[in-house]
Amino acid sequence: MKFASPLIRVQLIRRYKRFLADVRSPDGGEFTVHTPNTGSMAGCAEPGSFIWIRDAGNPKRKYRYTWELSETVDGTLIGVNTILANHLVREAINDKVIAPLVGYEQIRAEVAYGAERSRIDFLLEDAHRGRCYVEVKNVTASVGEVAIFPDAVSARGTRHLRELGAMVAQGHRGVILFCIQRGDVSAFRPALEIDPLYAETLQQVTAEGVEALAYQAAVDSTEIKLIKPLPVAI
Repeated sequence: MKFASPLIRVQLIRRYKRFLADVRSPDGGEFTVHTPNTGSMAGCAEPGSFIWIRDAGNPKRKYRYTWELSETVDGTLIGVNTILANHLVREAINDKVIAPLVGYEQIRAEVAYGAERSRIDFLLEDAHRGRCYVEVKNVTASVGEVAIFPDAVSARGTRHLRELGAMVAQGHRGVILFCIQRGDVSAFRPALEIDPLYAETLQQVTAEGVEALAYQAAVDSTEIKLIKPLPVAI
């Protein structure tokens, strides 16, 4: 997925109220941008670090700019816009990058399902292969060279795992797909130290047949694209 307009590199002053951040431009001007990420953004929102923002091009918007990328001290770019994760996964499915999800006749997004009234990110359907329920999670945090999820306690994420387990019990495929928007890691694991219940539930449902996949994106200031699978340690 290519960005529609060039991103702008600015310095982060602070992130607050989850959806807002104050930044400083190279000319010293300060202004507020929209933050499309509800997580803690651990390691991605350090005051004084550099981030990359996009001009929405809509003068009617209250906040003209959107935070798209964070930059680590060594220059690694991290895609923090959680809304993009589903777009990246759909693009990768269409481009046959995600081999385990290739070969379905139809793909639908945001389909209501399950006893807990969830919405699945993608429902893949095929007359011969049946149904495959795919839940996507955006991953930005890491410990060393290992990507981790979640970066904060996620009751919603745990519910999604239960729903996938229920679909598998009914004879369908269930897939949890971790979309890793950073290039400085080589594996993925659940963040047991942050959300033990999520990690335990993931271990339980994968033992019962839910498939856990992790795919890594190549990230730069012009484009983000899923390129390869990473090993998953549960």
